[in-house]
Amino acid sequence: MDKPTGRQIAAARILAGFTQSELAERSKVSVPTIKRMEGSDGPAVGMVNNVEAVCRALESAGIEFSSPRMAAAPG
Repeated sequence: MDKPTGRQIAAARILAGFTQSELAERSKVSVPTIKRMEGSDGPAVGMVNNVEAVCRALESAGIEFSSPRMAAAPG
């Protein structure tokens, strides 16, 4: 998967029904880190392992990320 955007992380968190604090706890990263990621224009800002931890926490809640290329593919 490509690195998600800050907006994708924020939207995924809301869809999962998590607050920023809950996502931080589930992913074992700080709330300021979540805020920085969500506030990113373009790909989420942060250390790769932190972005991956946040994505894993969201995926364990049933969120599925897709790359923009997959969304634009015909068929």
